[in-house]
Amino acid sequence: MTTVLLVRHGLTELTGPVLAGRTPGVHLDERGREQAGALARRLAPLELDAIVSSPLERCRETAAAIARGRALSMEIDERFEECGYGEWTGRPLGDLAKEPLWQVVQAHPSAAVFPGGEAMAEVQSRAVRAVREWNERLGDKATYLVCSHGDVIKAIVADALGLHLDQFQRITVDPASLTVIRYTPLRPFLLRANDVGGEVGNLAPRSEVPEEASGGENITGSDAAVGGGAGTT
Repeated sequence: MTTVLLVRHGLTELTGPVLAGRTPGVHLDERGREQAGALARRLAPLELDAIVSSPLERCRETAAAIARGRALSMEIDERFEECGYGEWTGRPLGDLAKEPLWQVVQAHPSAAVFPGGEAMAEVQSRAVRAVREWNERLGDKATYLVCSHGDVIKAIVADALGLHLDQFQRITVDPASLTVIRYTPLRPFLLRANDVGGEVGNLAPRSEVPEEASGGENITGSDAAVGGGAGTT
């Protein structure tokens, strides 16, 4: 069993009103730094085998807060980068909501291709492939963390739940939230979704319960069009 902790970056000045996308130089604001520090303290009891981040600053800063004090160096994987929103990047969400493509993103995201950017289906494909490769690389006893972006995390969760990508807008991923998936030989299990508080001790691997003894299963918001949701808290 490999346990993956999916963390969305903390708040920035653009989170909510503007689709930051891959805009360079978008850093955590004071609220985001506080969120990252609080999450790092929550996760301190967990031993991590790797900390992986999107290359964008807001994710690297969130991951760095979690890595601080651990004997781990943060690794960058571009496959966890934000969706390439192309010409939508940097535009206010209020304006984007008037675009015809907005309704496609809401109701049929598997068909959405951002002008001058990526298709949502491509985002899911690269992110899921990255998770599977990290699972194989780290092994079935590993617990590792990936810091990424709302839409990327939602796409990974949809895959884990066996949902069509067109259902991924039903998933919420708030800033600095924790989503946890445990991959077993049988199927993935969603252990936490959009968790913004609480203990994490029960996320440690339960090696004392043989997988075969549990049937191979060792069970231990809003109109969020793009950017993972417009959550500001």
